[in-house]
Amino acid sequence: MSKTDPNDNDQGVEQETPFLSHLVELRDRLLRIVGLVLILTVALMAVANDLYYYFSLPLQGYLVEGNKMLAIGVISPVFTPFKLALIAAFFLSVPYVLHQIWSFIAPGLYKHEKKLALPLLVSSIILFYLGMAFAYYVVFPLVFEFTSNFASEGIDYRPDIASYLDFAIKLFFAFGVAFEVPIATIMLILAGVTTPEALSQKRPYIIVGAFVVGMLLTPPDIISQTLLALPMWLLFEVGVIFGRIMKRKREEETAAEEAEQEEAPLSSEEMEAEMEAELERAIAEEEALNKDDNTDSSNDTKKD
Repeated sequence: MSKTDPNDNDQGVEQETPFLSHLVELRDRLLRIVGLVLILTVALMAVANDLYYYFSLPLQGYLVEGNKMLAIGVISPVFTPFKLALIAAFFLSVPYVLHQIWSFIAPGLYKHEKKLALPLLVSSIILFYLGMAFAYYVVFPLVFEFTSNFASEGIDYRPDIASYLDFAIKLFFAFGVAFEVPIATIMLILAGVTTPEALSQKRPYIIVGAFVVGMLLTPPDIISQTLLALPMWLLFEVGVIFGRIMKRKREEETAAEEAEQEEAPLSSEEMEAEMEAELERAIAEEEALNKDDNTDSSNDTKKD
């Protein structure tokens, strides 16, 4: 019957403890995120109707005078503002969510990785909100003006409040994600997946792909599709420019660090480590020579 070494058990416990501590930390951060979203939802519920009114202003400006939006569902007057409050709470908590994610993964990153990731994280938050603002202030008025003018005289244009919310959230998400194109482009370049020159050569395919994505992410109208595809293309060009700048800067920093390492004298610890390595190499070579001599001697003895 084999005996178990207590040292092996201690090592297993030591390896398991950090993993469990990471799980506990992840749970705590997720609970904080959920708690903040719930608190903001409850706070926004008190002004949910006013929030929906301001949220629907881009559409109400193009309704026929005297007309109002419809609530077709039985509980739409209650459920739709609540849904808007929940979604608004999540969008408002995005910086806190990303902060919690960053706090969780930052200890495992190197210094140069933190230096690169933090600006990209902040930029992604700003660009996501800019995409939402672009959809609200630019895209919504153009889409609703086109839709209201396109409706024939026999149609009473009064959209449902739930349908408008779904339409608006879809556009918010589409434009928020589309405005992340520069971040994705820069990350691909810095990760070595592609180069600015290769992306520039594939520009025609990128433009076609932007219109395809606009077709998939937006409702079936040509205005919202075009207004999504054009910013994606322009933001792609911005990402290529900044990616080229950041890549050149990284190459210069790497070259400077290599030059400093070559010029810098070895420290005492490095010299001792190098001497020990040389000594071990010499001992290994001597043992190999002795082994060969012994082998040759034994062979000669057998022949005699």
